[in-house]
Amino acid sequence: MQRFTNKTALITGGTSGMGLATARRLLDEGAYVVITGRDQERLDAAVARLDAVDDRVLAVRADASSTAELDVLMRRIETWRGTLDVVFANAGVGVFKPTAELTEDDFDRTVDVNFKGVFFTVQKALPLMPRGGAVVLNASWTLYRGLSVASVYSASKAAVHNLARTMGSDLAPRGIRVNSVSPGYIDTAMWREANPDPGAEARNSAEVALGSLGHPEEVAAAVAFLASDDAAYITGQDLVVDGGLVGSVPVPVATPAPGSVAAV
Repeated sequence: MQRFTNKTALITGGTSGMGLATARRLLDEGAYVVITGRDQERLDAAVARLDAVDDRVLAVRADASSTAELDVLMRRIETWRGTLDVVFANAGVGVFKPTAELTEDDFDRTVDVNFKGVFFTVQKALPLMPRGGAVVLNASWTLYRGLSVASVYSASKAAVHNLARTMGSDLAPRGIRVNSVSPGYIDTAMWREANPDPGAEARNSAEVALGSLGHPEEVAAAVAFLASDDAAYITGQDLVVDGGLVGSVPVPVATPAPGSVAAV
């Protein structure tokens, strides 16, 4: 499929995980892609991994929580391509602690990146977006269930999904759709950092109806769908990409009785 031929897409937090996988997906479908990140070395490495031989990638060092840096980013995009057709507001941080242990710095950093950064990324992109543009926000499965160590993180992601609904209404007269994706347990560097215990993958996989962690490419496919004309009549919605974590109860793994023979 070439659903994004000659279109321009911005992916914040595009140096790894779901952001990088989405950049790869949109490039493969013909887009010009802008990726951002806070670390120049990681940006350079991401561009090398994307291996775009025809200069269809622009990497810009920018912190999504800084409105000044977002202004510079949008000027770079305008100079490079003139317009912007797709925004995937993906940049996010996670601090996972019990409520009693969260600090003011933890709170501020989480809200600054996950909520403020998402809001102003979209707001500042609007002057570049024509009719038919699409915005996808990265939310989280945690907005649907209470996770004990994720009070501020979950609240910030619930705010992101609310933005998808309210901006979906606000921007509809301009012909711009806004939706969100809510990934479940996705095997990314961020998930690995938050779950260093060797048994974490097995435990989390056991909570998922499909029995495994997800892959960044599976989220990228959902983002590409919502950003494409295939989703032209969808706005203000949340697409949960979680293998059944939120909505389904996993089938227990049966333990064979002693002496029984399992059919294969």
